[in-house]
Amino acid sequence: MTYIASDKRYESMKYNRCGKSGLMLPAVSLGLWHNFGDTGIYANMEQMCFTAFDNGITHFDLANNYGPKPGSAERNFGQILQEHFRPYRDEMIISTKAGYDMWKGPYGDWGSRKYLLASLDQSLQRMGLEYVDIFYHHRMDPNTPLEETMGALAQSVSSGKALYAGLSNYNGPALEKAVSILNELHCPFVINQNRYSIFDRGIEENGLKKTADRLGKGIIAFSPLAQGMLTDRYLNGIPQDSRIRTDGRFLKETALTPQRLSQIRSLNELASRRGQTLAEMALAWILRDGIVTSVLAGASRPSQILDNIKAIQNTDFSEEELREIDQFSR
Repeated sequence: MTYIASDKRYESMKYNRCGKSGLMLPAVSLGLWHNFGDTGIYANMEQMCFTAFDNGITHFDLANNYGPKPGSAERNFGQILQEHFRPYRDEMIISTKAGYDMWKGPYGDWGSRKYLLASLDQSLQRMGLEYVDIFYHHRMDPNTPLEETMGALAQSVSSGKALYAGLSNYNGPALEKAVSILNELHCPFVINQNRYSIFDRGIEENGLKKTADRLGKGIIAFSPLAQGMLTDRYLNGIPQDSRIRTDGRFLKETALTPQRLSQIRSLNELASRRGQTLAEMALAWILRDGIVTSVLAGASRPSQILDNIKAIQNTDFSEEELREIDQFSR
């Protein structure tokens, strides 16, 4: 089949400026952390990419280690790109990362110049691309000098293999230091990728959110639905096709304590009063103040992508609603 994108793909999506840069991202982006590896169904991957792009999701986020097995998400997405999206490459934002264990030996992990630049070359080869739009360092490295890691990001851009640099899982103080170095290197660093949800407010507690806003850098939030807990999926037991049953690496049944389920029910009732599903409200809450550029939502089927996009229809919250969310979730 020949994929032809919808003529109406830009009619309903909102696009937010990434900090003070020129880059715009859709309010909802598609993350390929889950369901795009070798255990996924290729036809379903295709349909999720079609659905996303047809509805204005221009940003597709990967990392070198996404799978399982590591590298397989990039390889599968690369095949989809070659078969269907070549005519639309200039309409797409494709990002990848390096920073976690990827290959054997001392050069396949963390934040050395050797690892980052080699990993980027491997990612480009797997996806069949000449460049990615954003290349991230995936996590802070306590042993490699920050100047070396930031120098590698700057090199990735100056070589033409990435258009922008990003940081993932950095805290506020580390971000401040990194920005200073990247500014000296004239490297277009534009975005932070961090875990953020109603249940996980680490970027508020470690200063990342305030620091990024002050420095004019964007934020994209991953795990915005807390691995599915901020949905109505687990209110009546654990479905057999749920992530807990099919892939227990990241969300375990022990996380669904009676207290947590009580919180989910209270939040679900509030979302219903707002005329939203819990998932829609959870995504809207992240986008509520304009500091977060985009929410990075994963999906296991196309219908979930359409559900996630509905969140942008109402991102306004009353003070009472915000107080209730805080009360229910903390």
